[in-house]
Amino acid sequence: MANLSTSYMGFNLKNPIIVGSSGLTNSVENIVEIEKNGAAAVVLKSLFEEQINHTISKTMHSTADNFSYPEADDYISNYTRQNDVDIYLKLIKGAKEKVQIPVIASINCISSADWISFANKIQDAGADGLELNIFILPSDPKHDASQNEAVYFEIIENVRKQLSIPIAVKISSYFSGFANTAVKLSWTGINGLVFFNRFFSPDIDIDNFKVTATNVFSQPEELAMSLRWVAMLSSRLHCDVAASTGIHDGAAVIKQLLAGAKATQISTILYKKGFEQIGVMLKELEAWMDKHNFSKLDDFIGKMSIKELENPAAYERVQFMKHFSGIE
Repeated sequence: MANLSTSYMGFNLKNPIIVGSSGLTNSVENIVEIEKNGAAAVVLKSLFEEQINHTISKTMHSTADNFSYPEADDYISNYTRQNDVDIYLKLIKGAKEKVQIPVIASINCISSADWISFANKIQDAGADGLELNIFILPSDPKHDASQNEAVYFEIIENVRKQLSIPIAVKISSYFSGFANTAVKLSWTGINGLVFFNRFFSPDIDIDNFKVTATNVFSQPEELAMSLRWVAMLSSRLHCDVAASTGIHDGAAVIKQLLAGAKATQISTILYKKGFEQIGVMLKELEAWMDKHNFSKLDDFIGKMSIKELENPAAYERVQFMKHFSGIE
């Protein structure tokens, strides 16, 4: 029987499938089922500072009267923030009591102080690791690329000073020089990089004149973006790489491992087909390994990375040409 174990973020995982941060990982009951179905680790739903602030704003608005006391406003704000954080910490503690697989917390903050505050509390609650879900939308014309990128390094430096647990950083490809930035991020001492985080996609309701959400779930076709960058950078980084987005079956897991990923994160396929799909994907991986006489993952991880290919143009090409696509 093939050995599916891998190492990621310093964890010895029984296989390369991690259930990524999503609503599916927001309850102890689900996390127990995730472990039962074979996942090697779980990333909890992100603790979003922006969401906490939104809840505070809604609470303040709903309790507003013709008069207002600053002291009352402060109390409501602090209570709401602390309550939301406490719920998240209880999730960590509850999960750690029920499962044996690594429980990785996730945070996304908009203020530098809360990155540190949340991270400390998460470590104290017993999380095995922390995933920093960082994204700075480069939308401010007053800020150049270096200013936007500096925020990432500042966050990582400040959080790393406080924590002893492994840290991964989940990022996007929205950088003017992504390869250069990714390599520099890997030099900061983090244990992993996750390619890529998934964003709110705006749409417009043309009848009600509202901004709505679209493309909430990933599509298999989205695999190509992370696959390209995993293949191009996995051998050049000083930390592990996990692949995310568009991984809907065992074949997609295999492709990311061949490109150089040490682990993969899935969520959309579990919304669509249930937690049982974890086992299905693991069986597909095992069957493929047996077919090609691979006894362990290390036999083929990175086999199709840019470092191993004679012609790197396969990953570096961006223009859609008949010669490469096979389509007129």
